[in-house]
Amino acid sequence: MSNFHVVDHPLITHKLSIMRNKKTGSKDFRELLNEIAMLMGYELTRDLPLEDVVIETPLTKMTAKMVSGKKLAIVPILRAGLGMVDGLQSLVPVAKVGHIGLYRDPETHKPVEYYCKLPVDIEERIVILVDPMLATGGSASDALTMLKNKGCKHIRFMCLVASPEGVKKVQEDHPDVDIYTAALDECLNEHAYIVPGLGDAGDRIFGTL
Repeated sequence: MSNFHVVDHPLITHKLSIMRNKKTGSKDFRELLNEIAMLMGYELTRDLPLEDVVIETPLTKMTAKMVSGKKLAIVPILRAGLGMVDGLQSLVPVAKVGHIGLYRDPETHKPVEYYCKLPVDIEERIVILVDPMLATGGSASDALTMLKNKGCKHIRFMCLVASPEGVKKVQEDHPDVDIYTAALDECLNEHAYIVPGLGDAGDRIFGTL
């Protein structure tokens, strides 16, 4: 579908391959995740509107193009989504950051909400919802519903690795939301982990293996 985008730039693919390696430690994992988030951010922000602004170069006045001030918000799904915020903020330092707390019930594999704190003008912003893994799609779909209930109309979802099952669920529940991922993997296993995947992203980011 047209709202699904695999951002498979060679640098992103290379960095992701290092992250997948079980020998890669938390420090390198975190740094690579931020780097990939920044690189993917270029693609997500490709269509930001520009406006004409008169500036003066050392030689003359000119009409230049600058981002028109369309406000952005970055919303990580806790906790693993935190690992993608710095990379995006390095591109857009003025973006506000909200937080959505969801965890996956180990028995049902369904998401459970425990926290939501968003900028007061979230409904006026282009929202980038981030989570490294799109596995069952439950957490992403619930987070998107929460954002829409807060009045958000322009939302993009960014992840590192997606499963076909997760993509299908988000597309069915939220056909108006564009999905960006660095890789579409094979499937989910019986524990709802992405295969080949990269393990539990939160554990690898924070060293809680």
